[in-house]
Amino acid sequence: MTAIGTPENPLRVAVVGSGPAGFYTAEHLLKNADLKVTVDMFDRLPTPFGLVRFGVAPDHQKIKNVTRVFEKIASLDGFRFLGNVDVGSDITLQDLQNHYHQVCYATGAPSDRRMGIEGEDLQRSHPATDFVAWYNGHPDYRDYEFDLSVKSVAVVGVGNVAVDVARILCLTEEELKKTDIAEHALEQLIESNITDVYMLGRRGPAQAAFTNPEARELGELAGADIIVKPEEAALDPLSQELVEKEDDRKLRQKIEMIQAFSAKEPEGKSKRLTLRFLVSPVALLDDGNGGVGGMQIVKNELTRTDDGWIKPRATETTEDIPVDMVFRSVGYRGTPIADLPFDDKRATVPQTNGRVTDGGGGKQIPGLYVAGWIKRGPTGIIGTNKPDGYETAASMAEDAAMGIGFDPNNTSIDAVDSLAKAKGFRPVSFDEWKRIDELETERGLAKGKPRDKFTRVSEIIEALGK
Repeated sequence: MTAIGTPENPLRVAVVGSGPAGFYTAEHLLKNADLKVTVDMFDRLPTPFGLVRFGVAPDHQKIKNVTRVFEKIASLDGFRFLGNVDVGSDITLQDLQNHYHQVCYATGAPSDRRMGIEGEDLQRSHPATDFVAWYNGHPDYRDYEFDLSVKSVAVVGVGNVAVDVARILCLTEEELKKTDIAEHALEQLIESNITDVYMLGRRGPAQAAFTNPEARELGELAGADIIVKPEEAALDPLSQELVEKEDDRKLRQKIEMIQAFSAKEPEGKSKRLTLRFLVSPVALLDDGNGGVGGMQIVKNELTRTDDGWIKPRATETTEDIPVDMVFRSVGYRGTPIADLPFDDKRATVPQTNGRVTDGGGGKQIPGLYVAGWIKRGPTGIIGTNKPDGYETAASMAEDAAMGIGFDPNNTSIDAVDSLAKAKGFRPVSFDEWKRIDELETERGLAKGKPRDKFTRVSEIIEALGK
């Protein structure tokens, strides 16, 4: 194959997924002065931005401002968004190979990890990811049901997602109404009977995964007292050694905040958020009707493994806590992609520098690439996807210069439009998304909130008038 990416033979790229990883990959390709390239970005939903739209907490509007960066990328010459197109059903990988030299999957990690304990499948036991998608207005989760008539909820995990879930459950009506939370979730959360929320971390304060801003917000809840046991806020010898060795200012600040919470007297607010450390769920208890009626937890102690990691080890001390609902927030998990190899243990697509490799000897599969969580696993923050996407884009550019990729039979811009007509799917353009964005903002303004989201695909298509 001749060199790809020249004015005579422009590189045609399909990026599957419109979250941060997809946009940063597209940006690096489109800004490469040595490369003539066009990028078509596909998303199963008619709205772009992935977890920035459906994962970031509705009261974190500043974080969502990163979409302005993505809008600038979308305005670059050669970029095109095709939303409402399901790669795998509407269009296949073979279809993409017929029209593009390279395909990059940036589909994230849409599933969740399980706790692996007895009773995990009882009613009112849910993945936190489902709840987050529900209150953020994801169309796939619009009709999910969560019994918010219960009094007590446990959130298993102490990462930022766990903190978001706990905080949303504790926000007052006034606080919720100022966010872009989906209307159906707002109505139910306002009517919620929840008074007690427990957050459970299997290790100590020094190992808590939440960031300092998230921790600070927990202490600023208008309608909930934060409660931390002094003995669980104290550092064990291994953690103390870690803190002294790392000399990490932010880590010290986080520990100081947690210990300050433990010394704070409750003010008698309507809700209580209890933050527990060094405990792990052992089983969910049946209420006699197939629902969660409690949780048994075990007290942990920290030990150092042979390779130097500090890990929790269960003791013989257990206790039951009176919870009626559980959200597990122990990590996202990637899912297999049609026609691509998959490492089930890591829940990622095998790759080297973003180049997809076969599951055996690590040989490159020409033309296929990955970026983001499906590449590296569900780690990092939004900004982590920037160098990740750039690495993948650099591999794509190198391969293009060497003529490595698919050998498409029709690379014209119109070819995909013709395919859409032939197969009967209806792509949504970025200009159409901007119209939806305007409508949601207008609807929100009328209600005194940042935006009022459309939560069904059919509503979006209808609003576009086509």
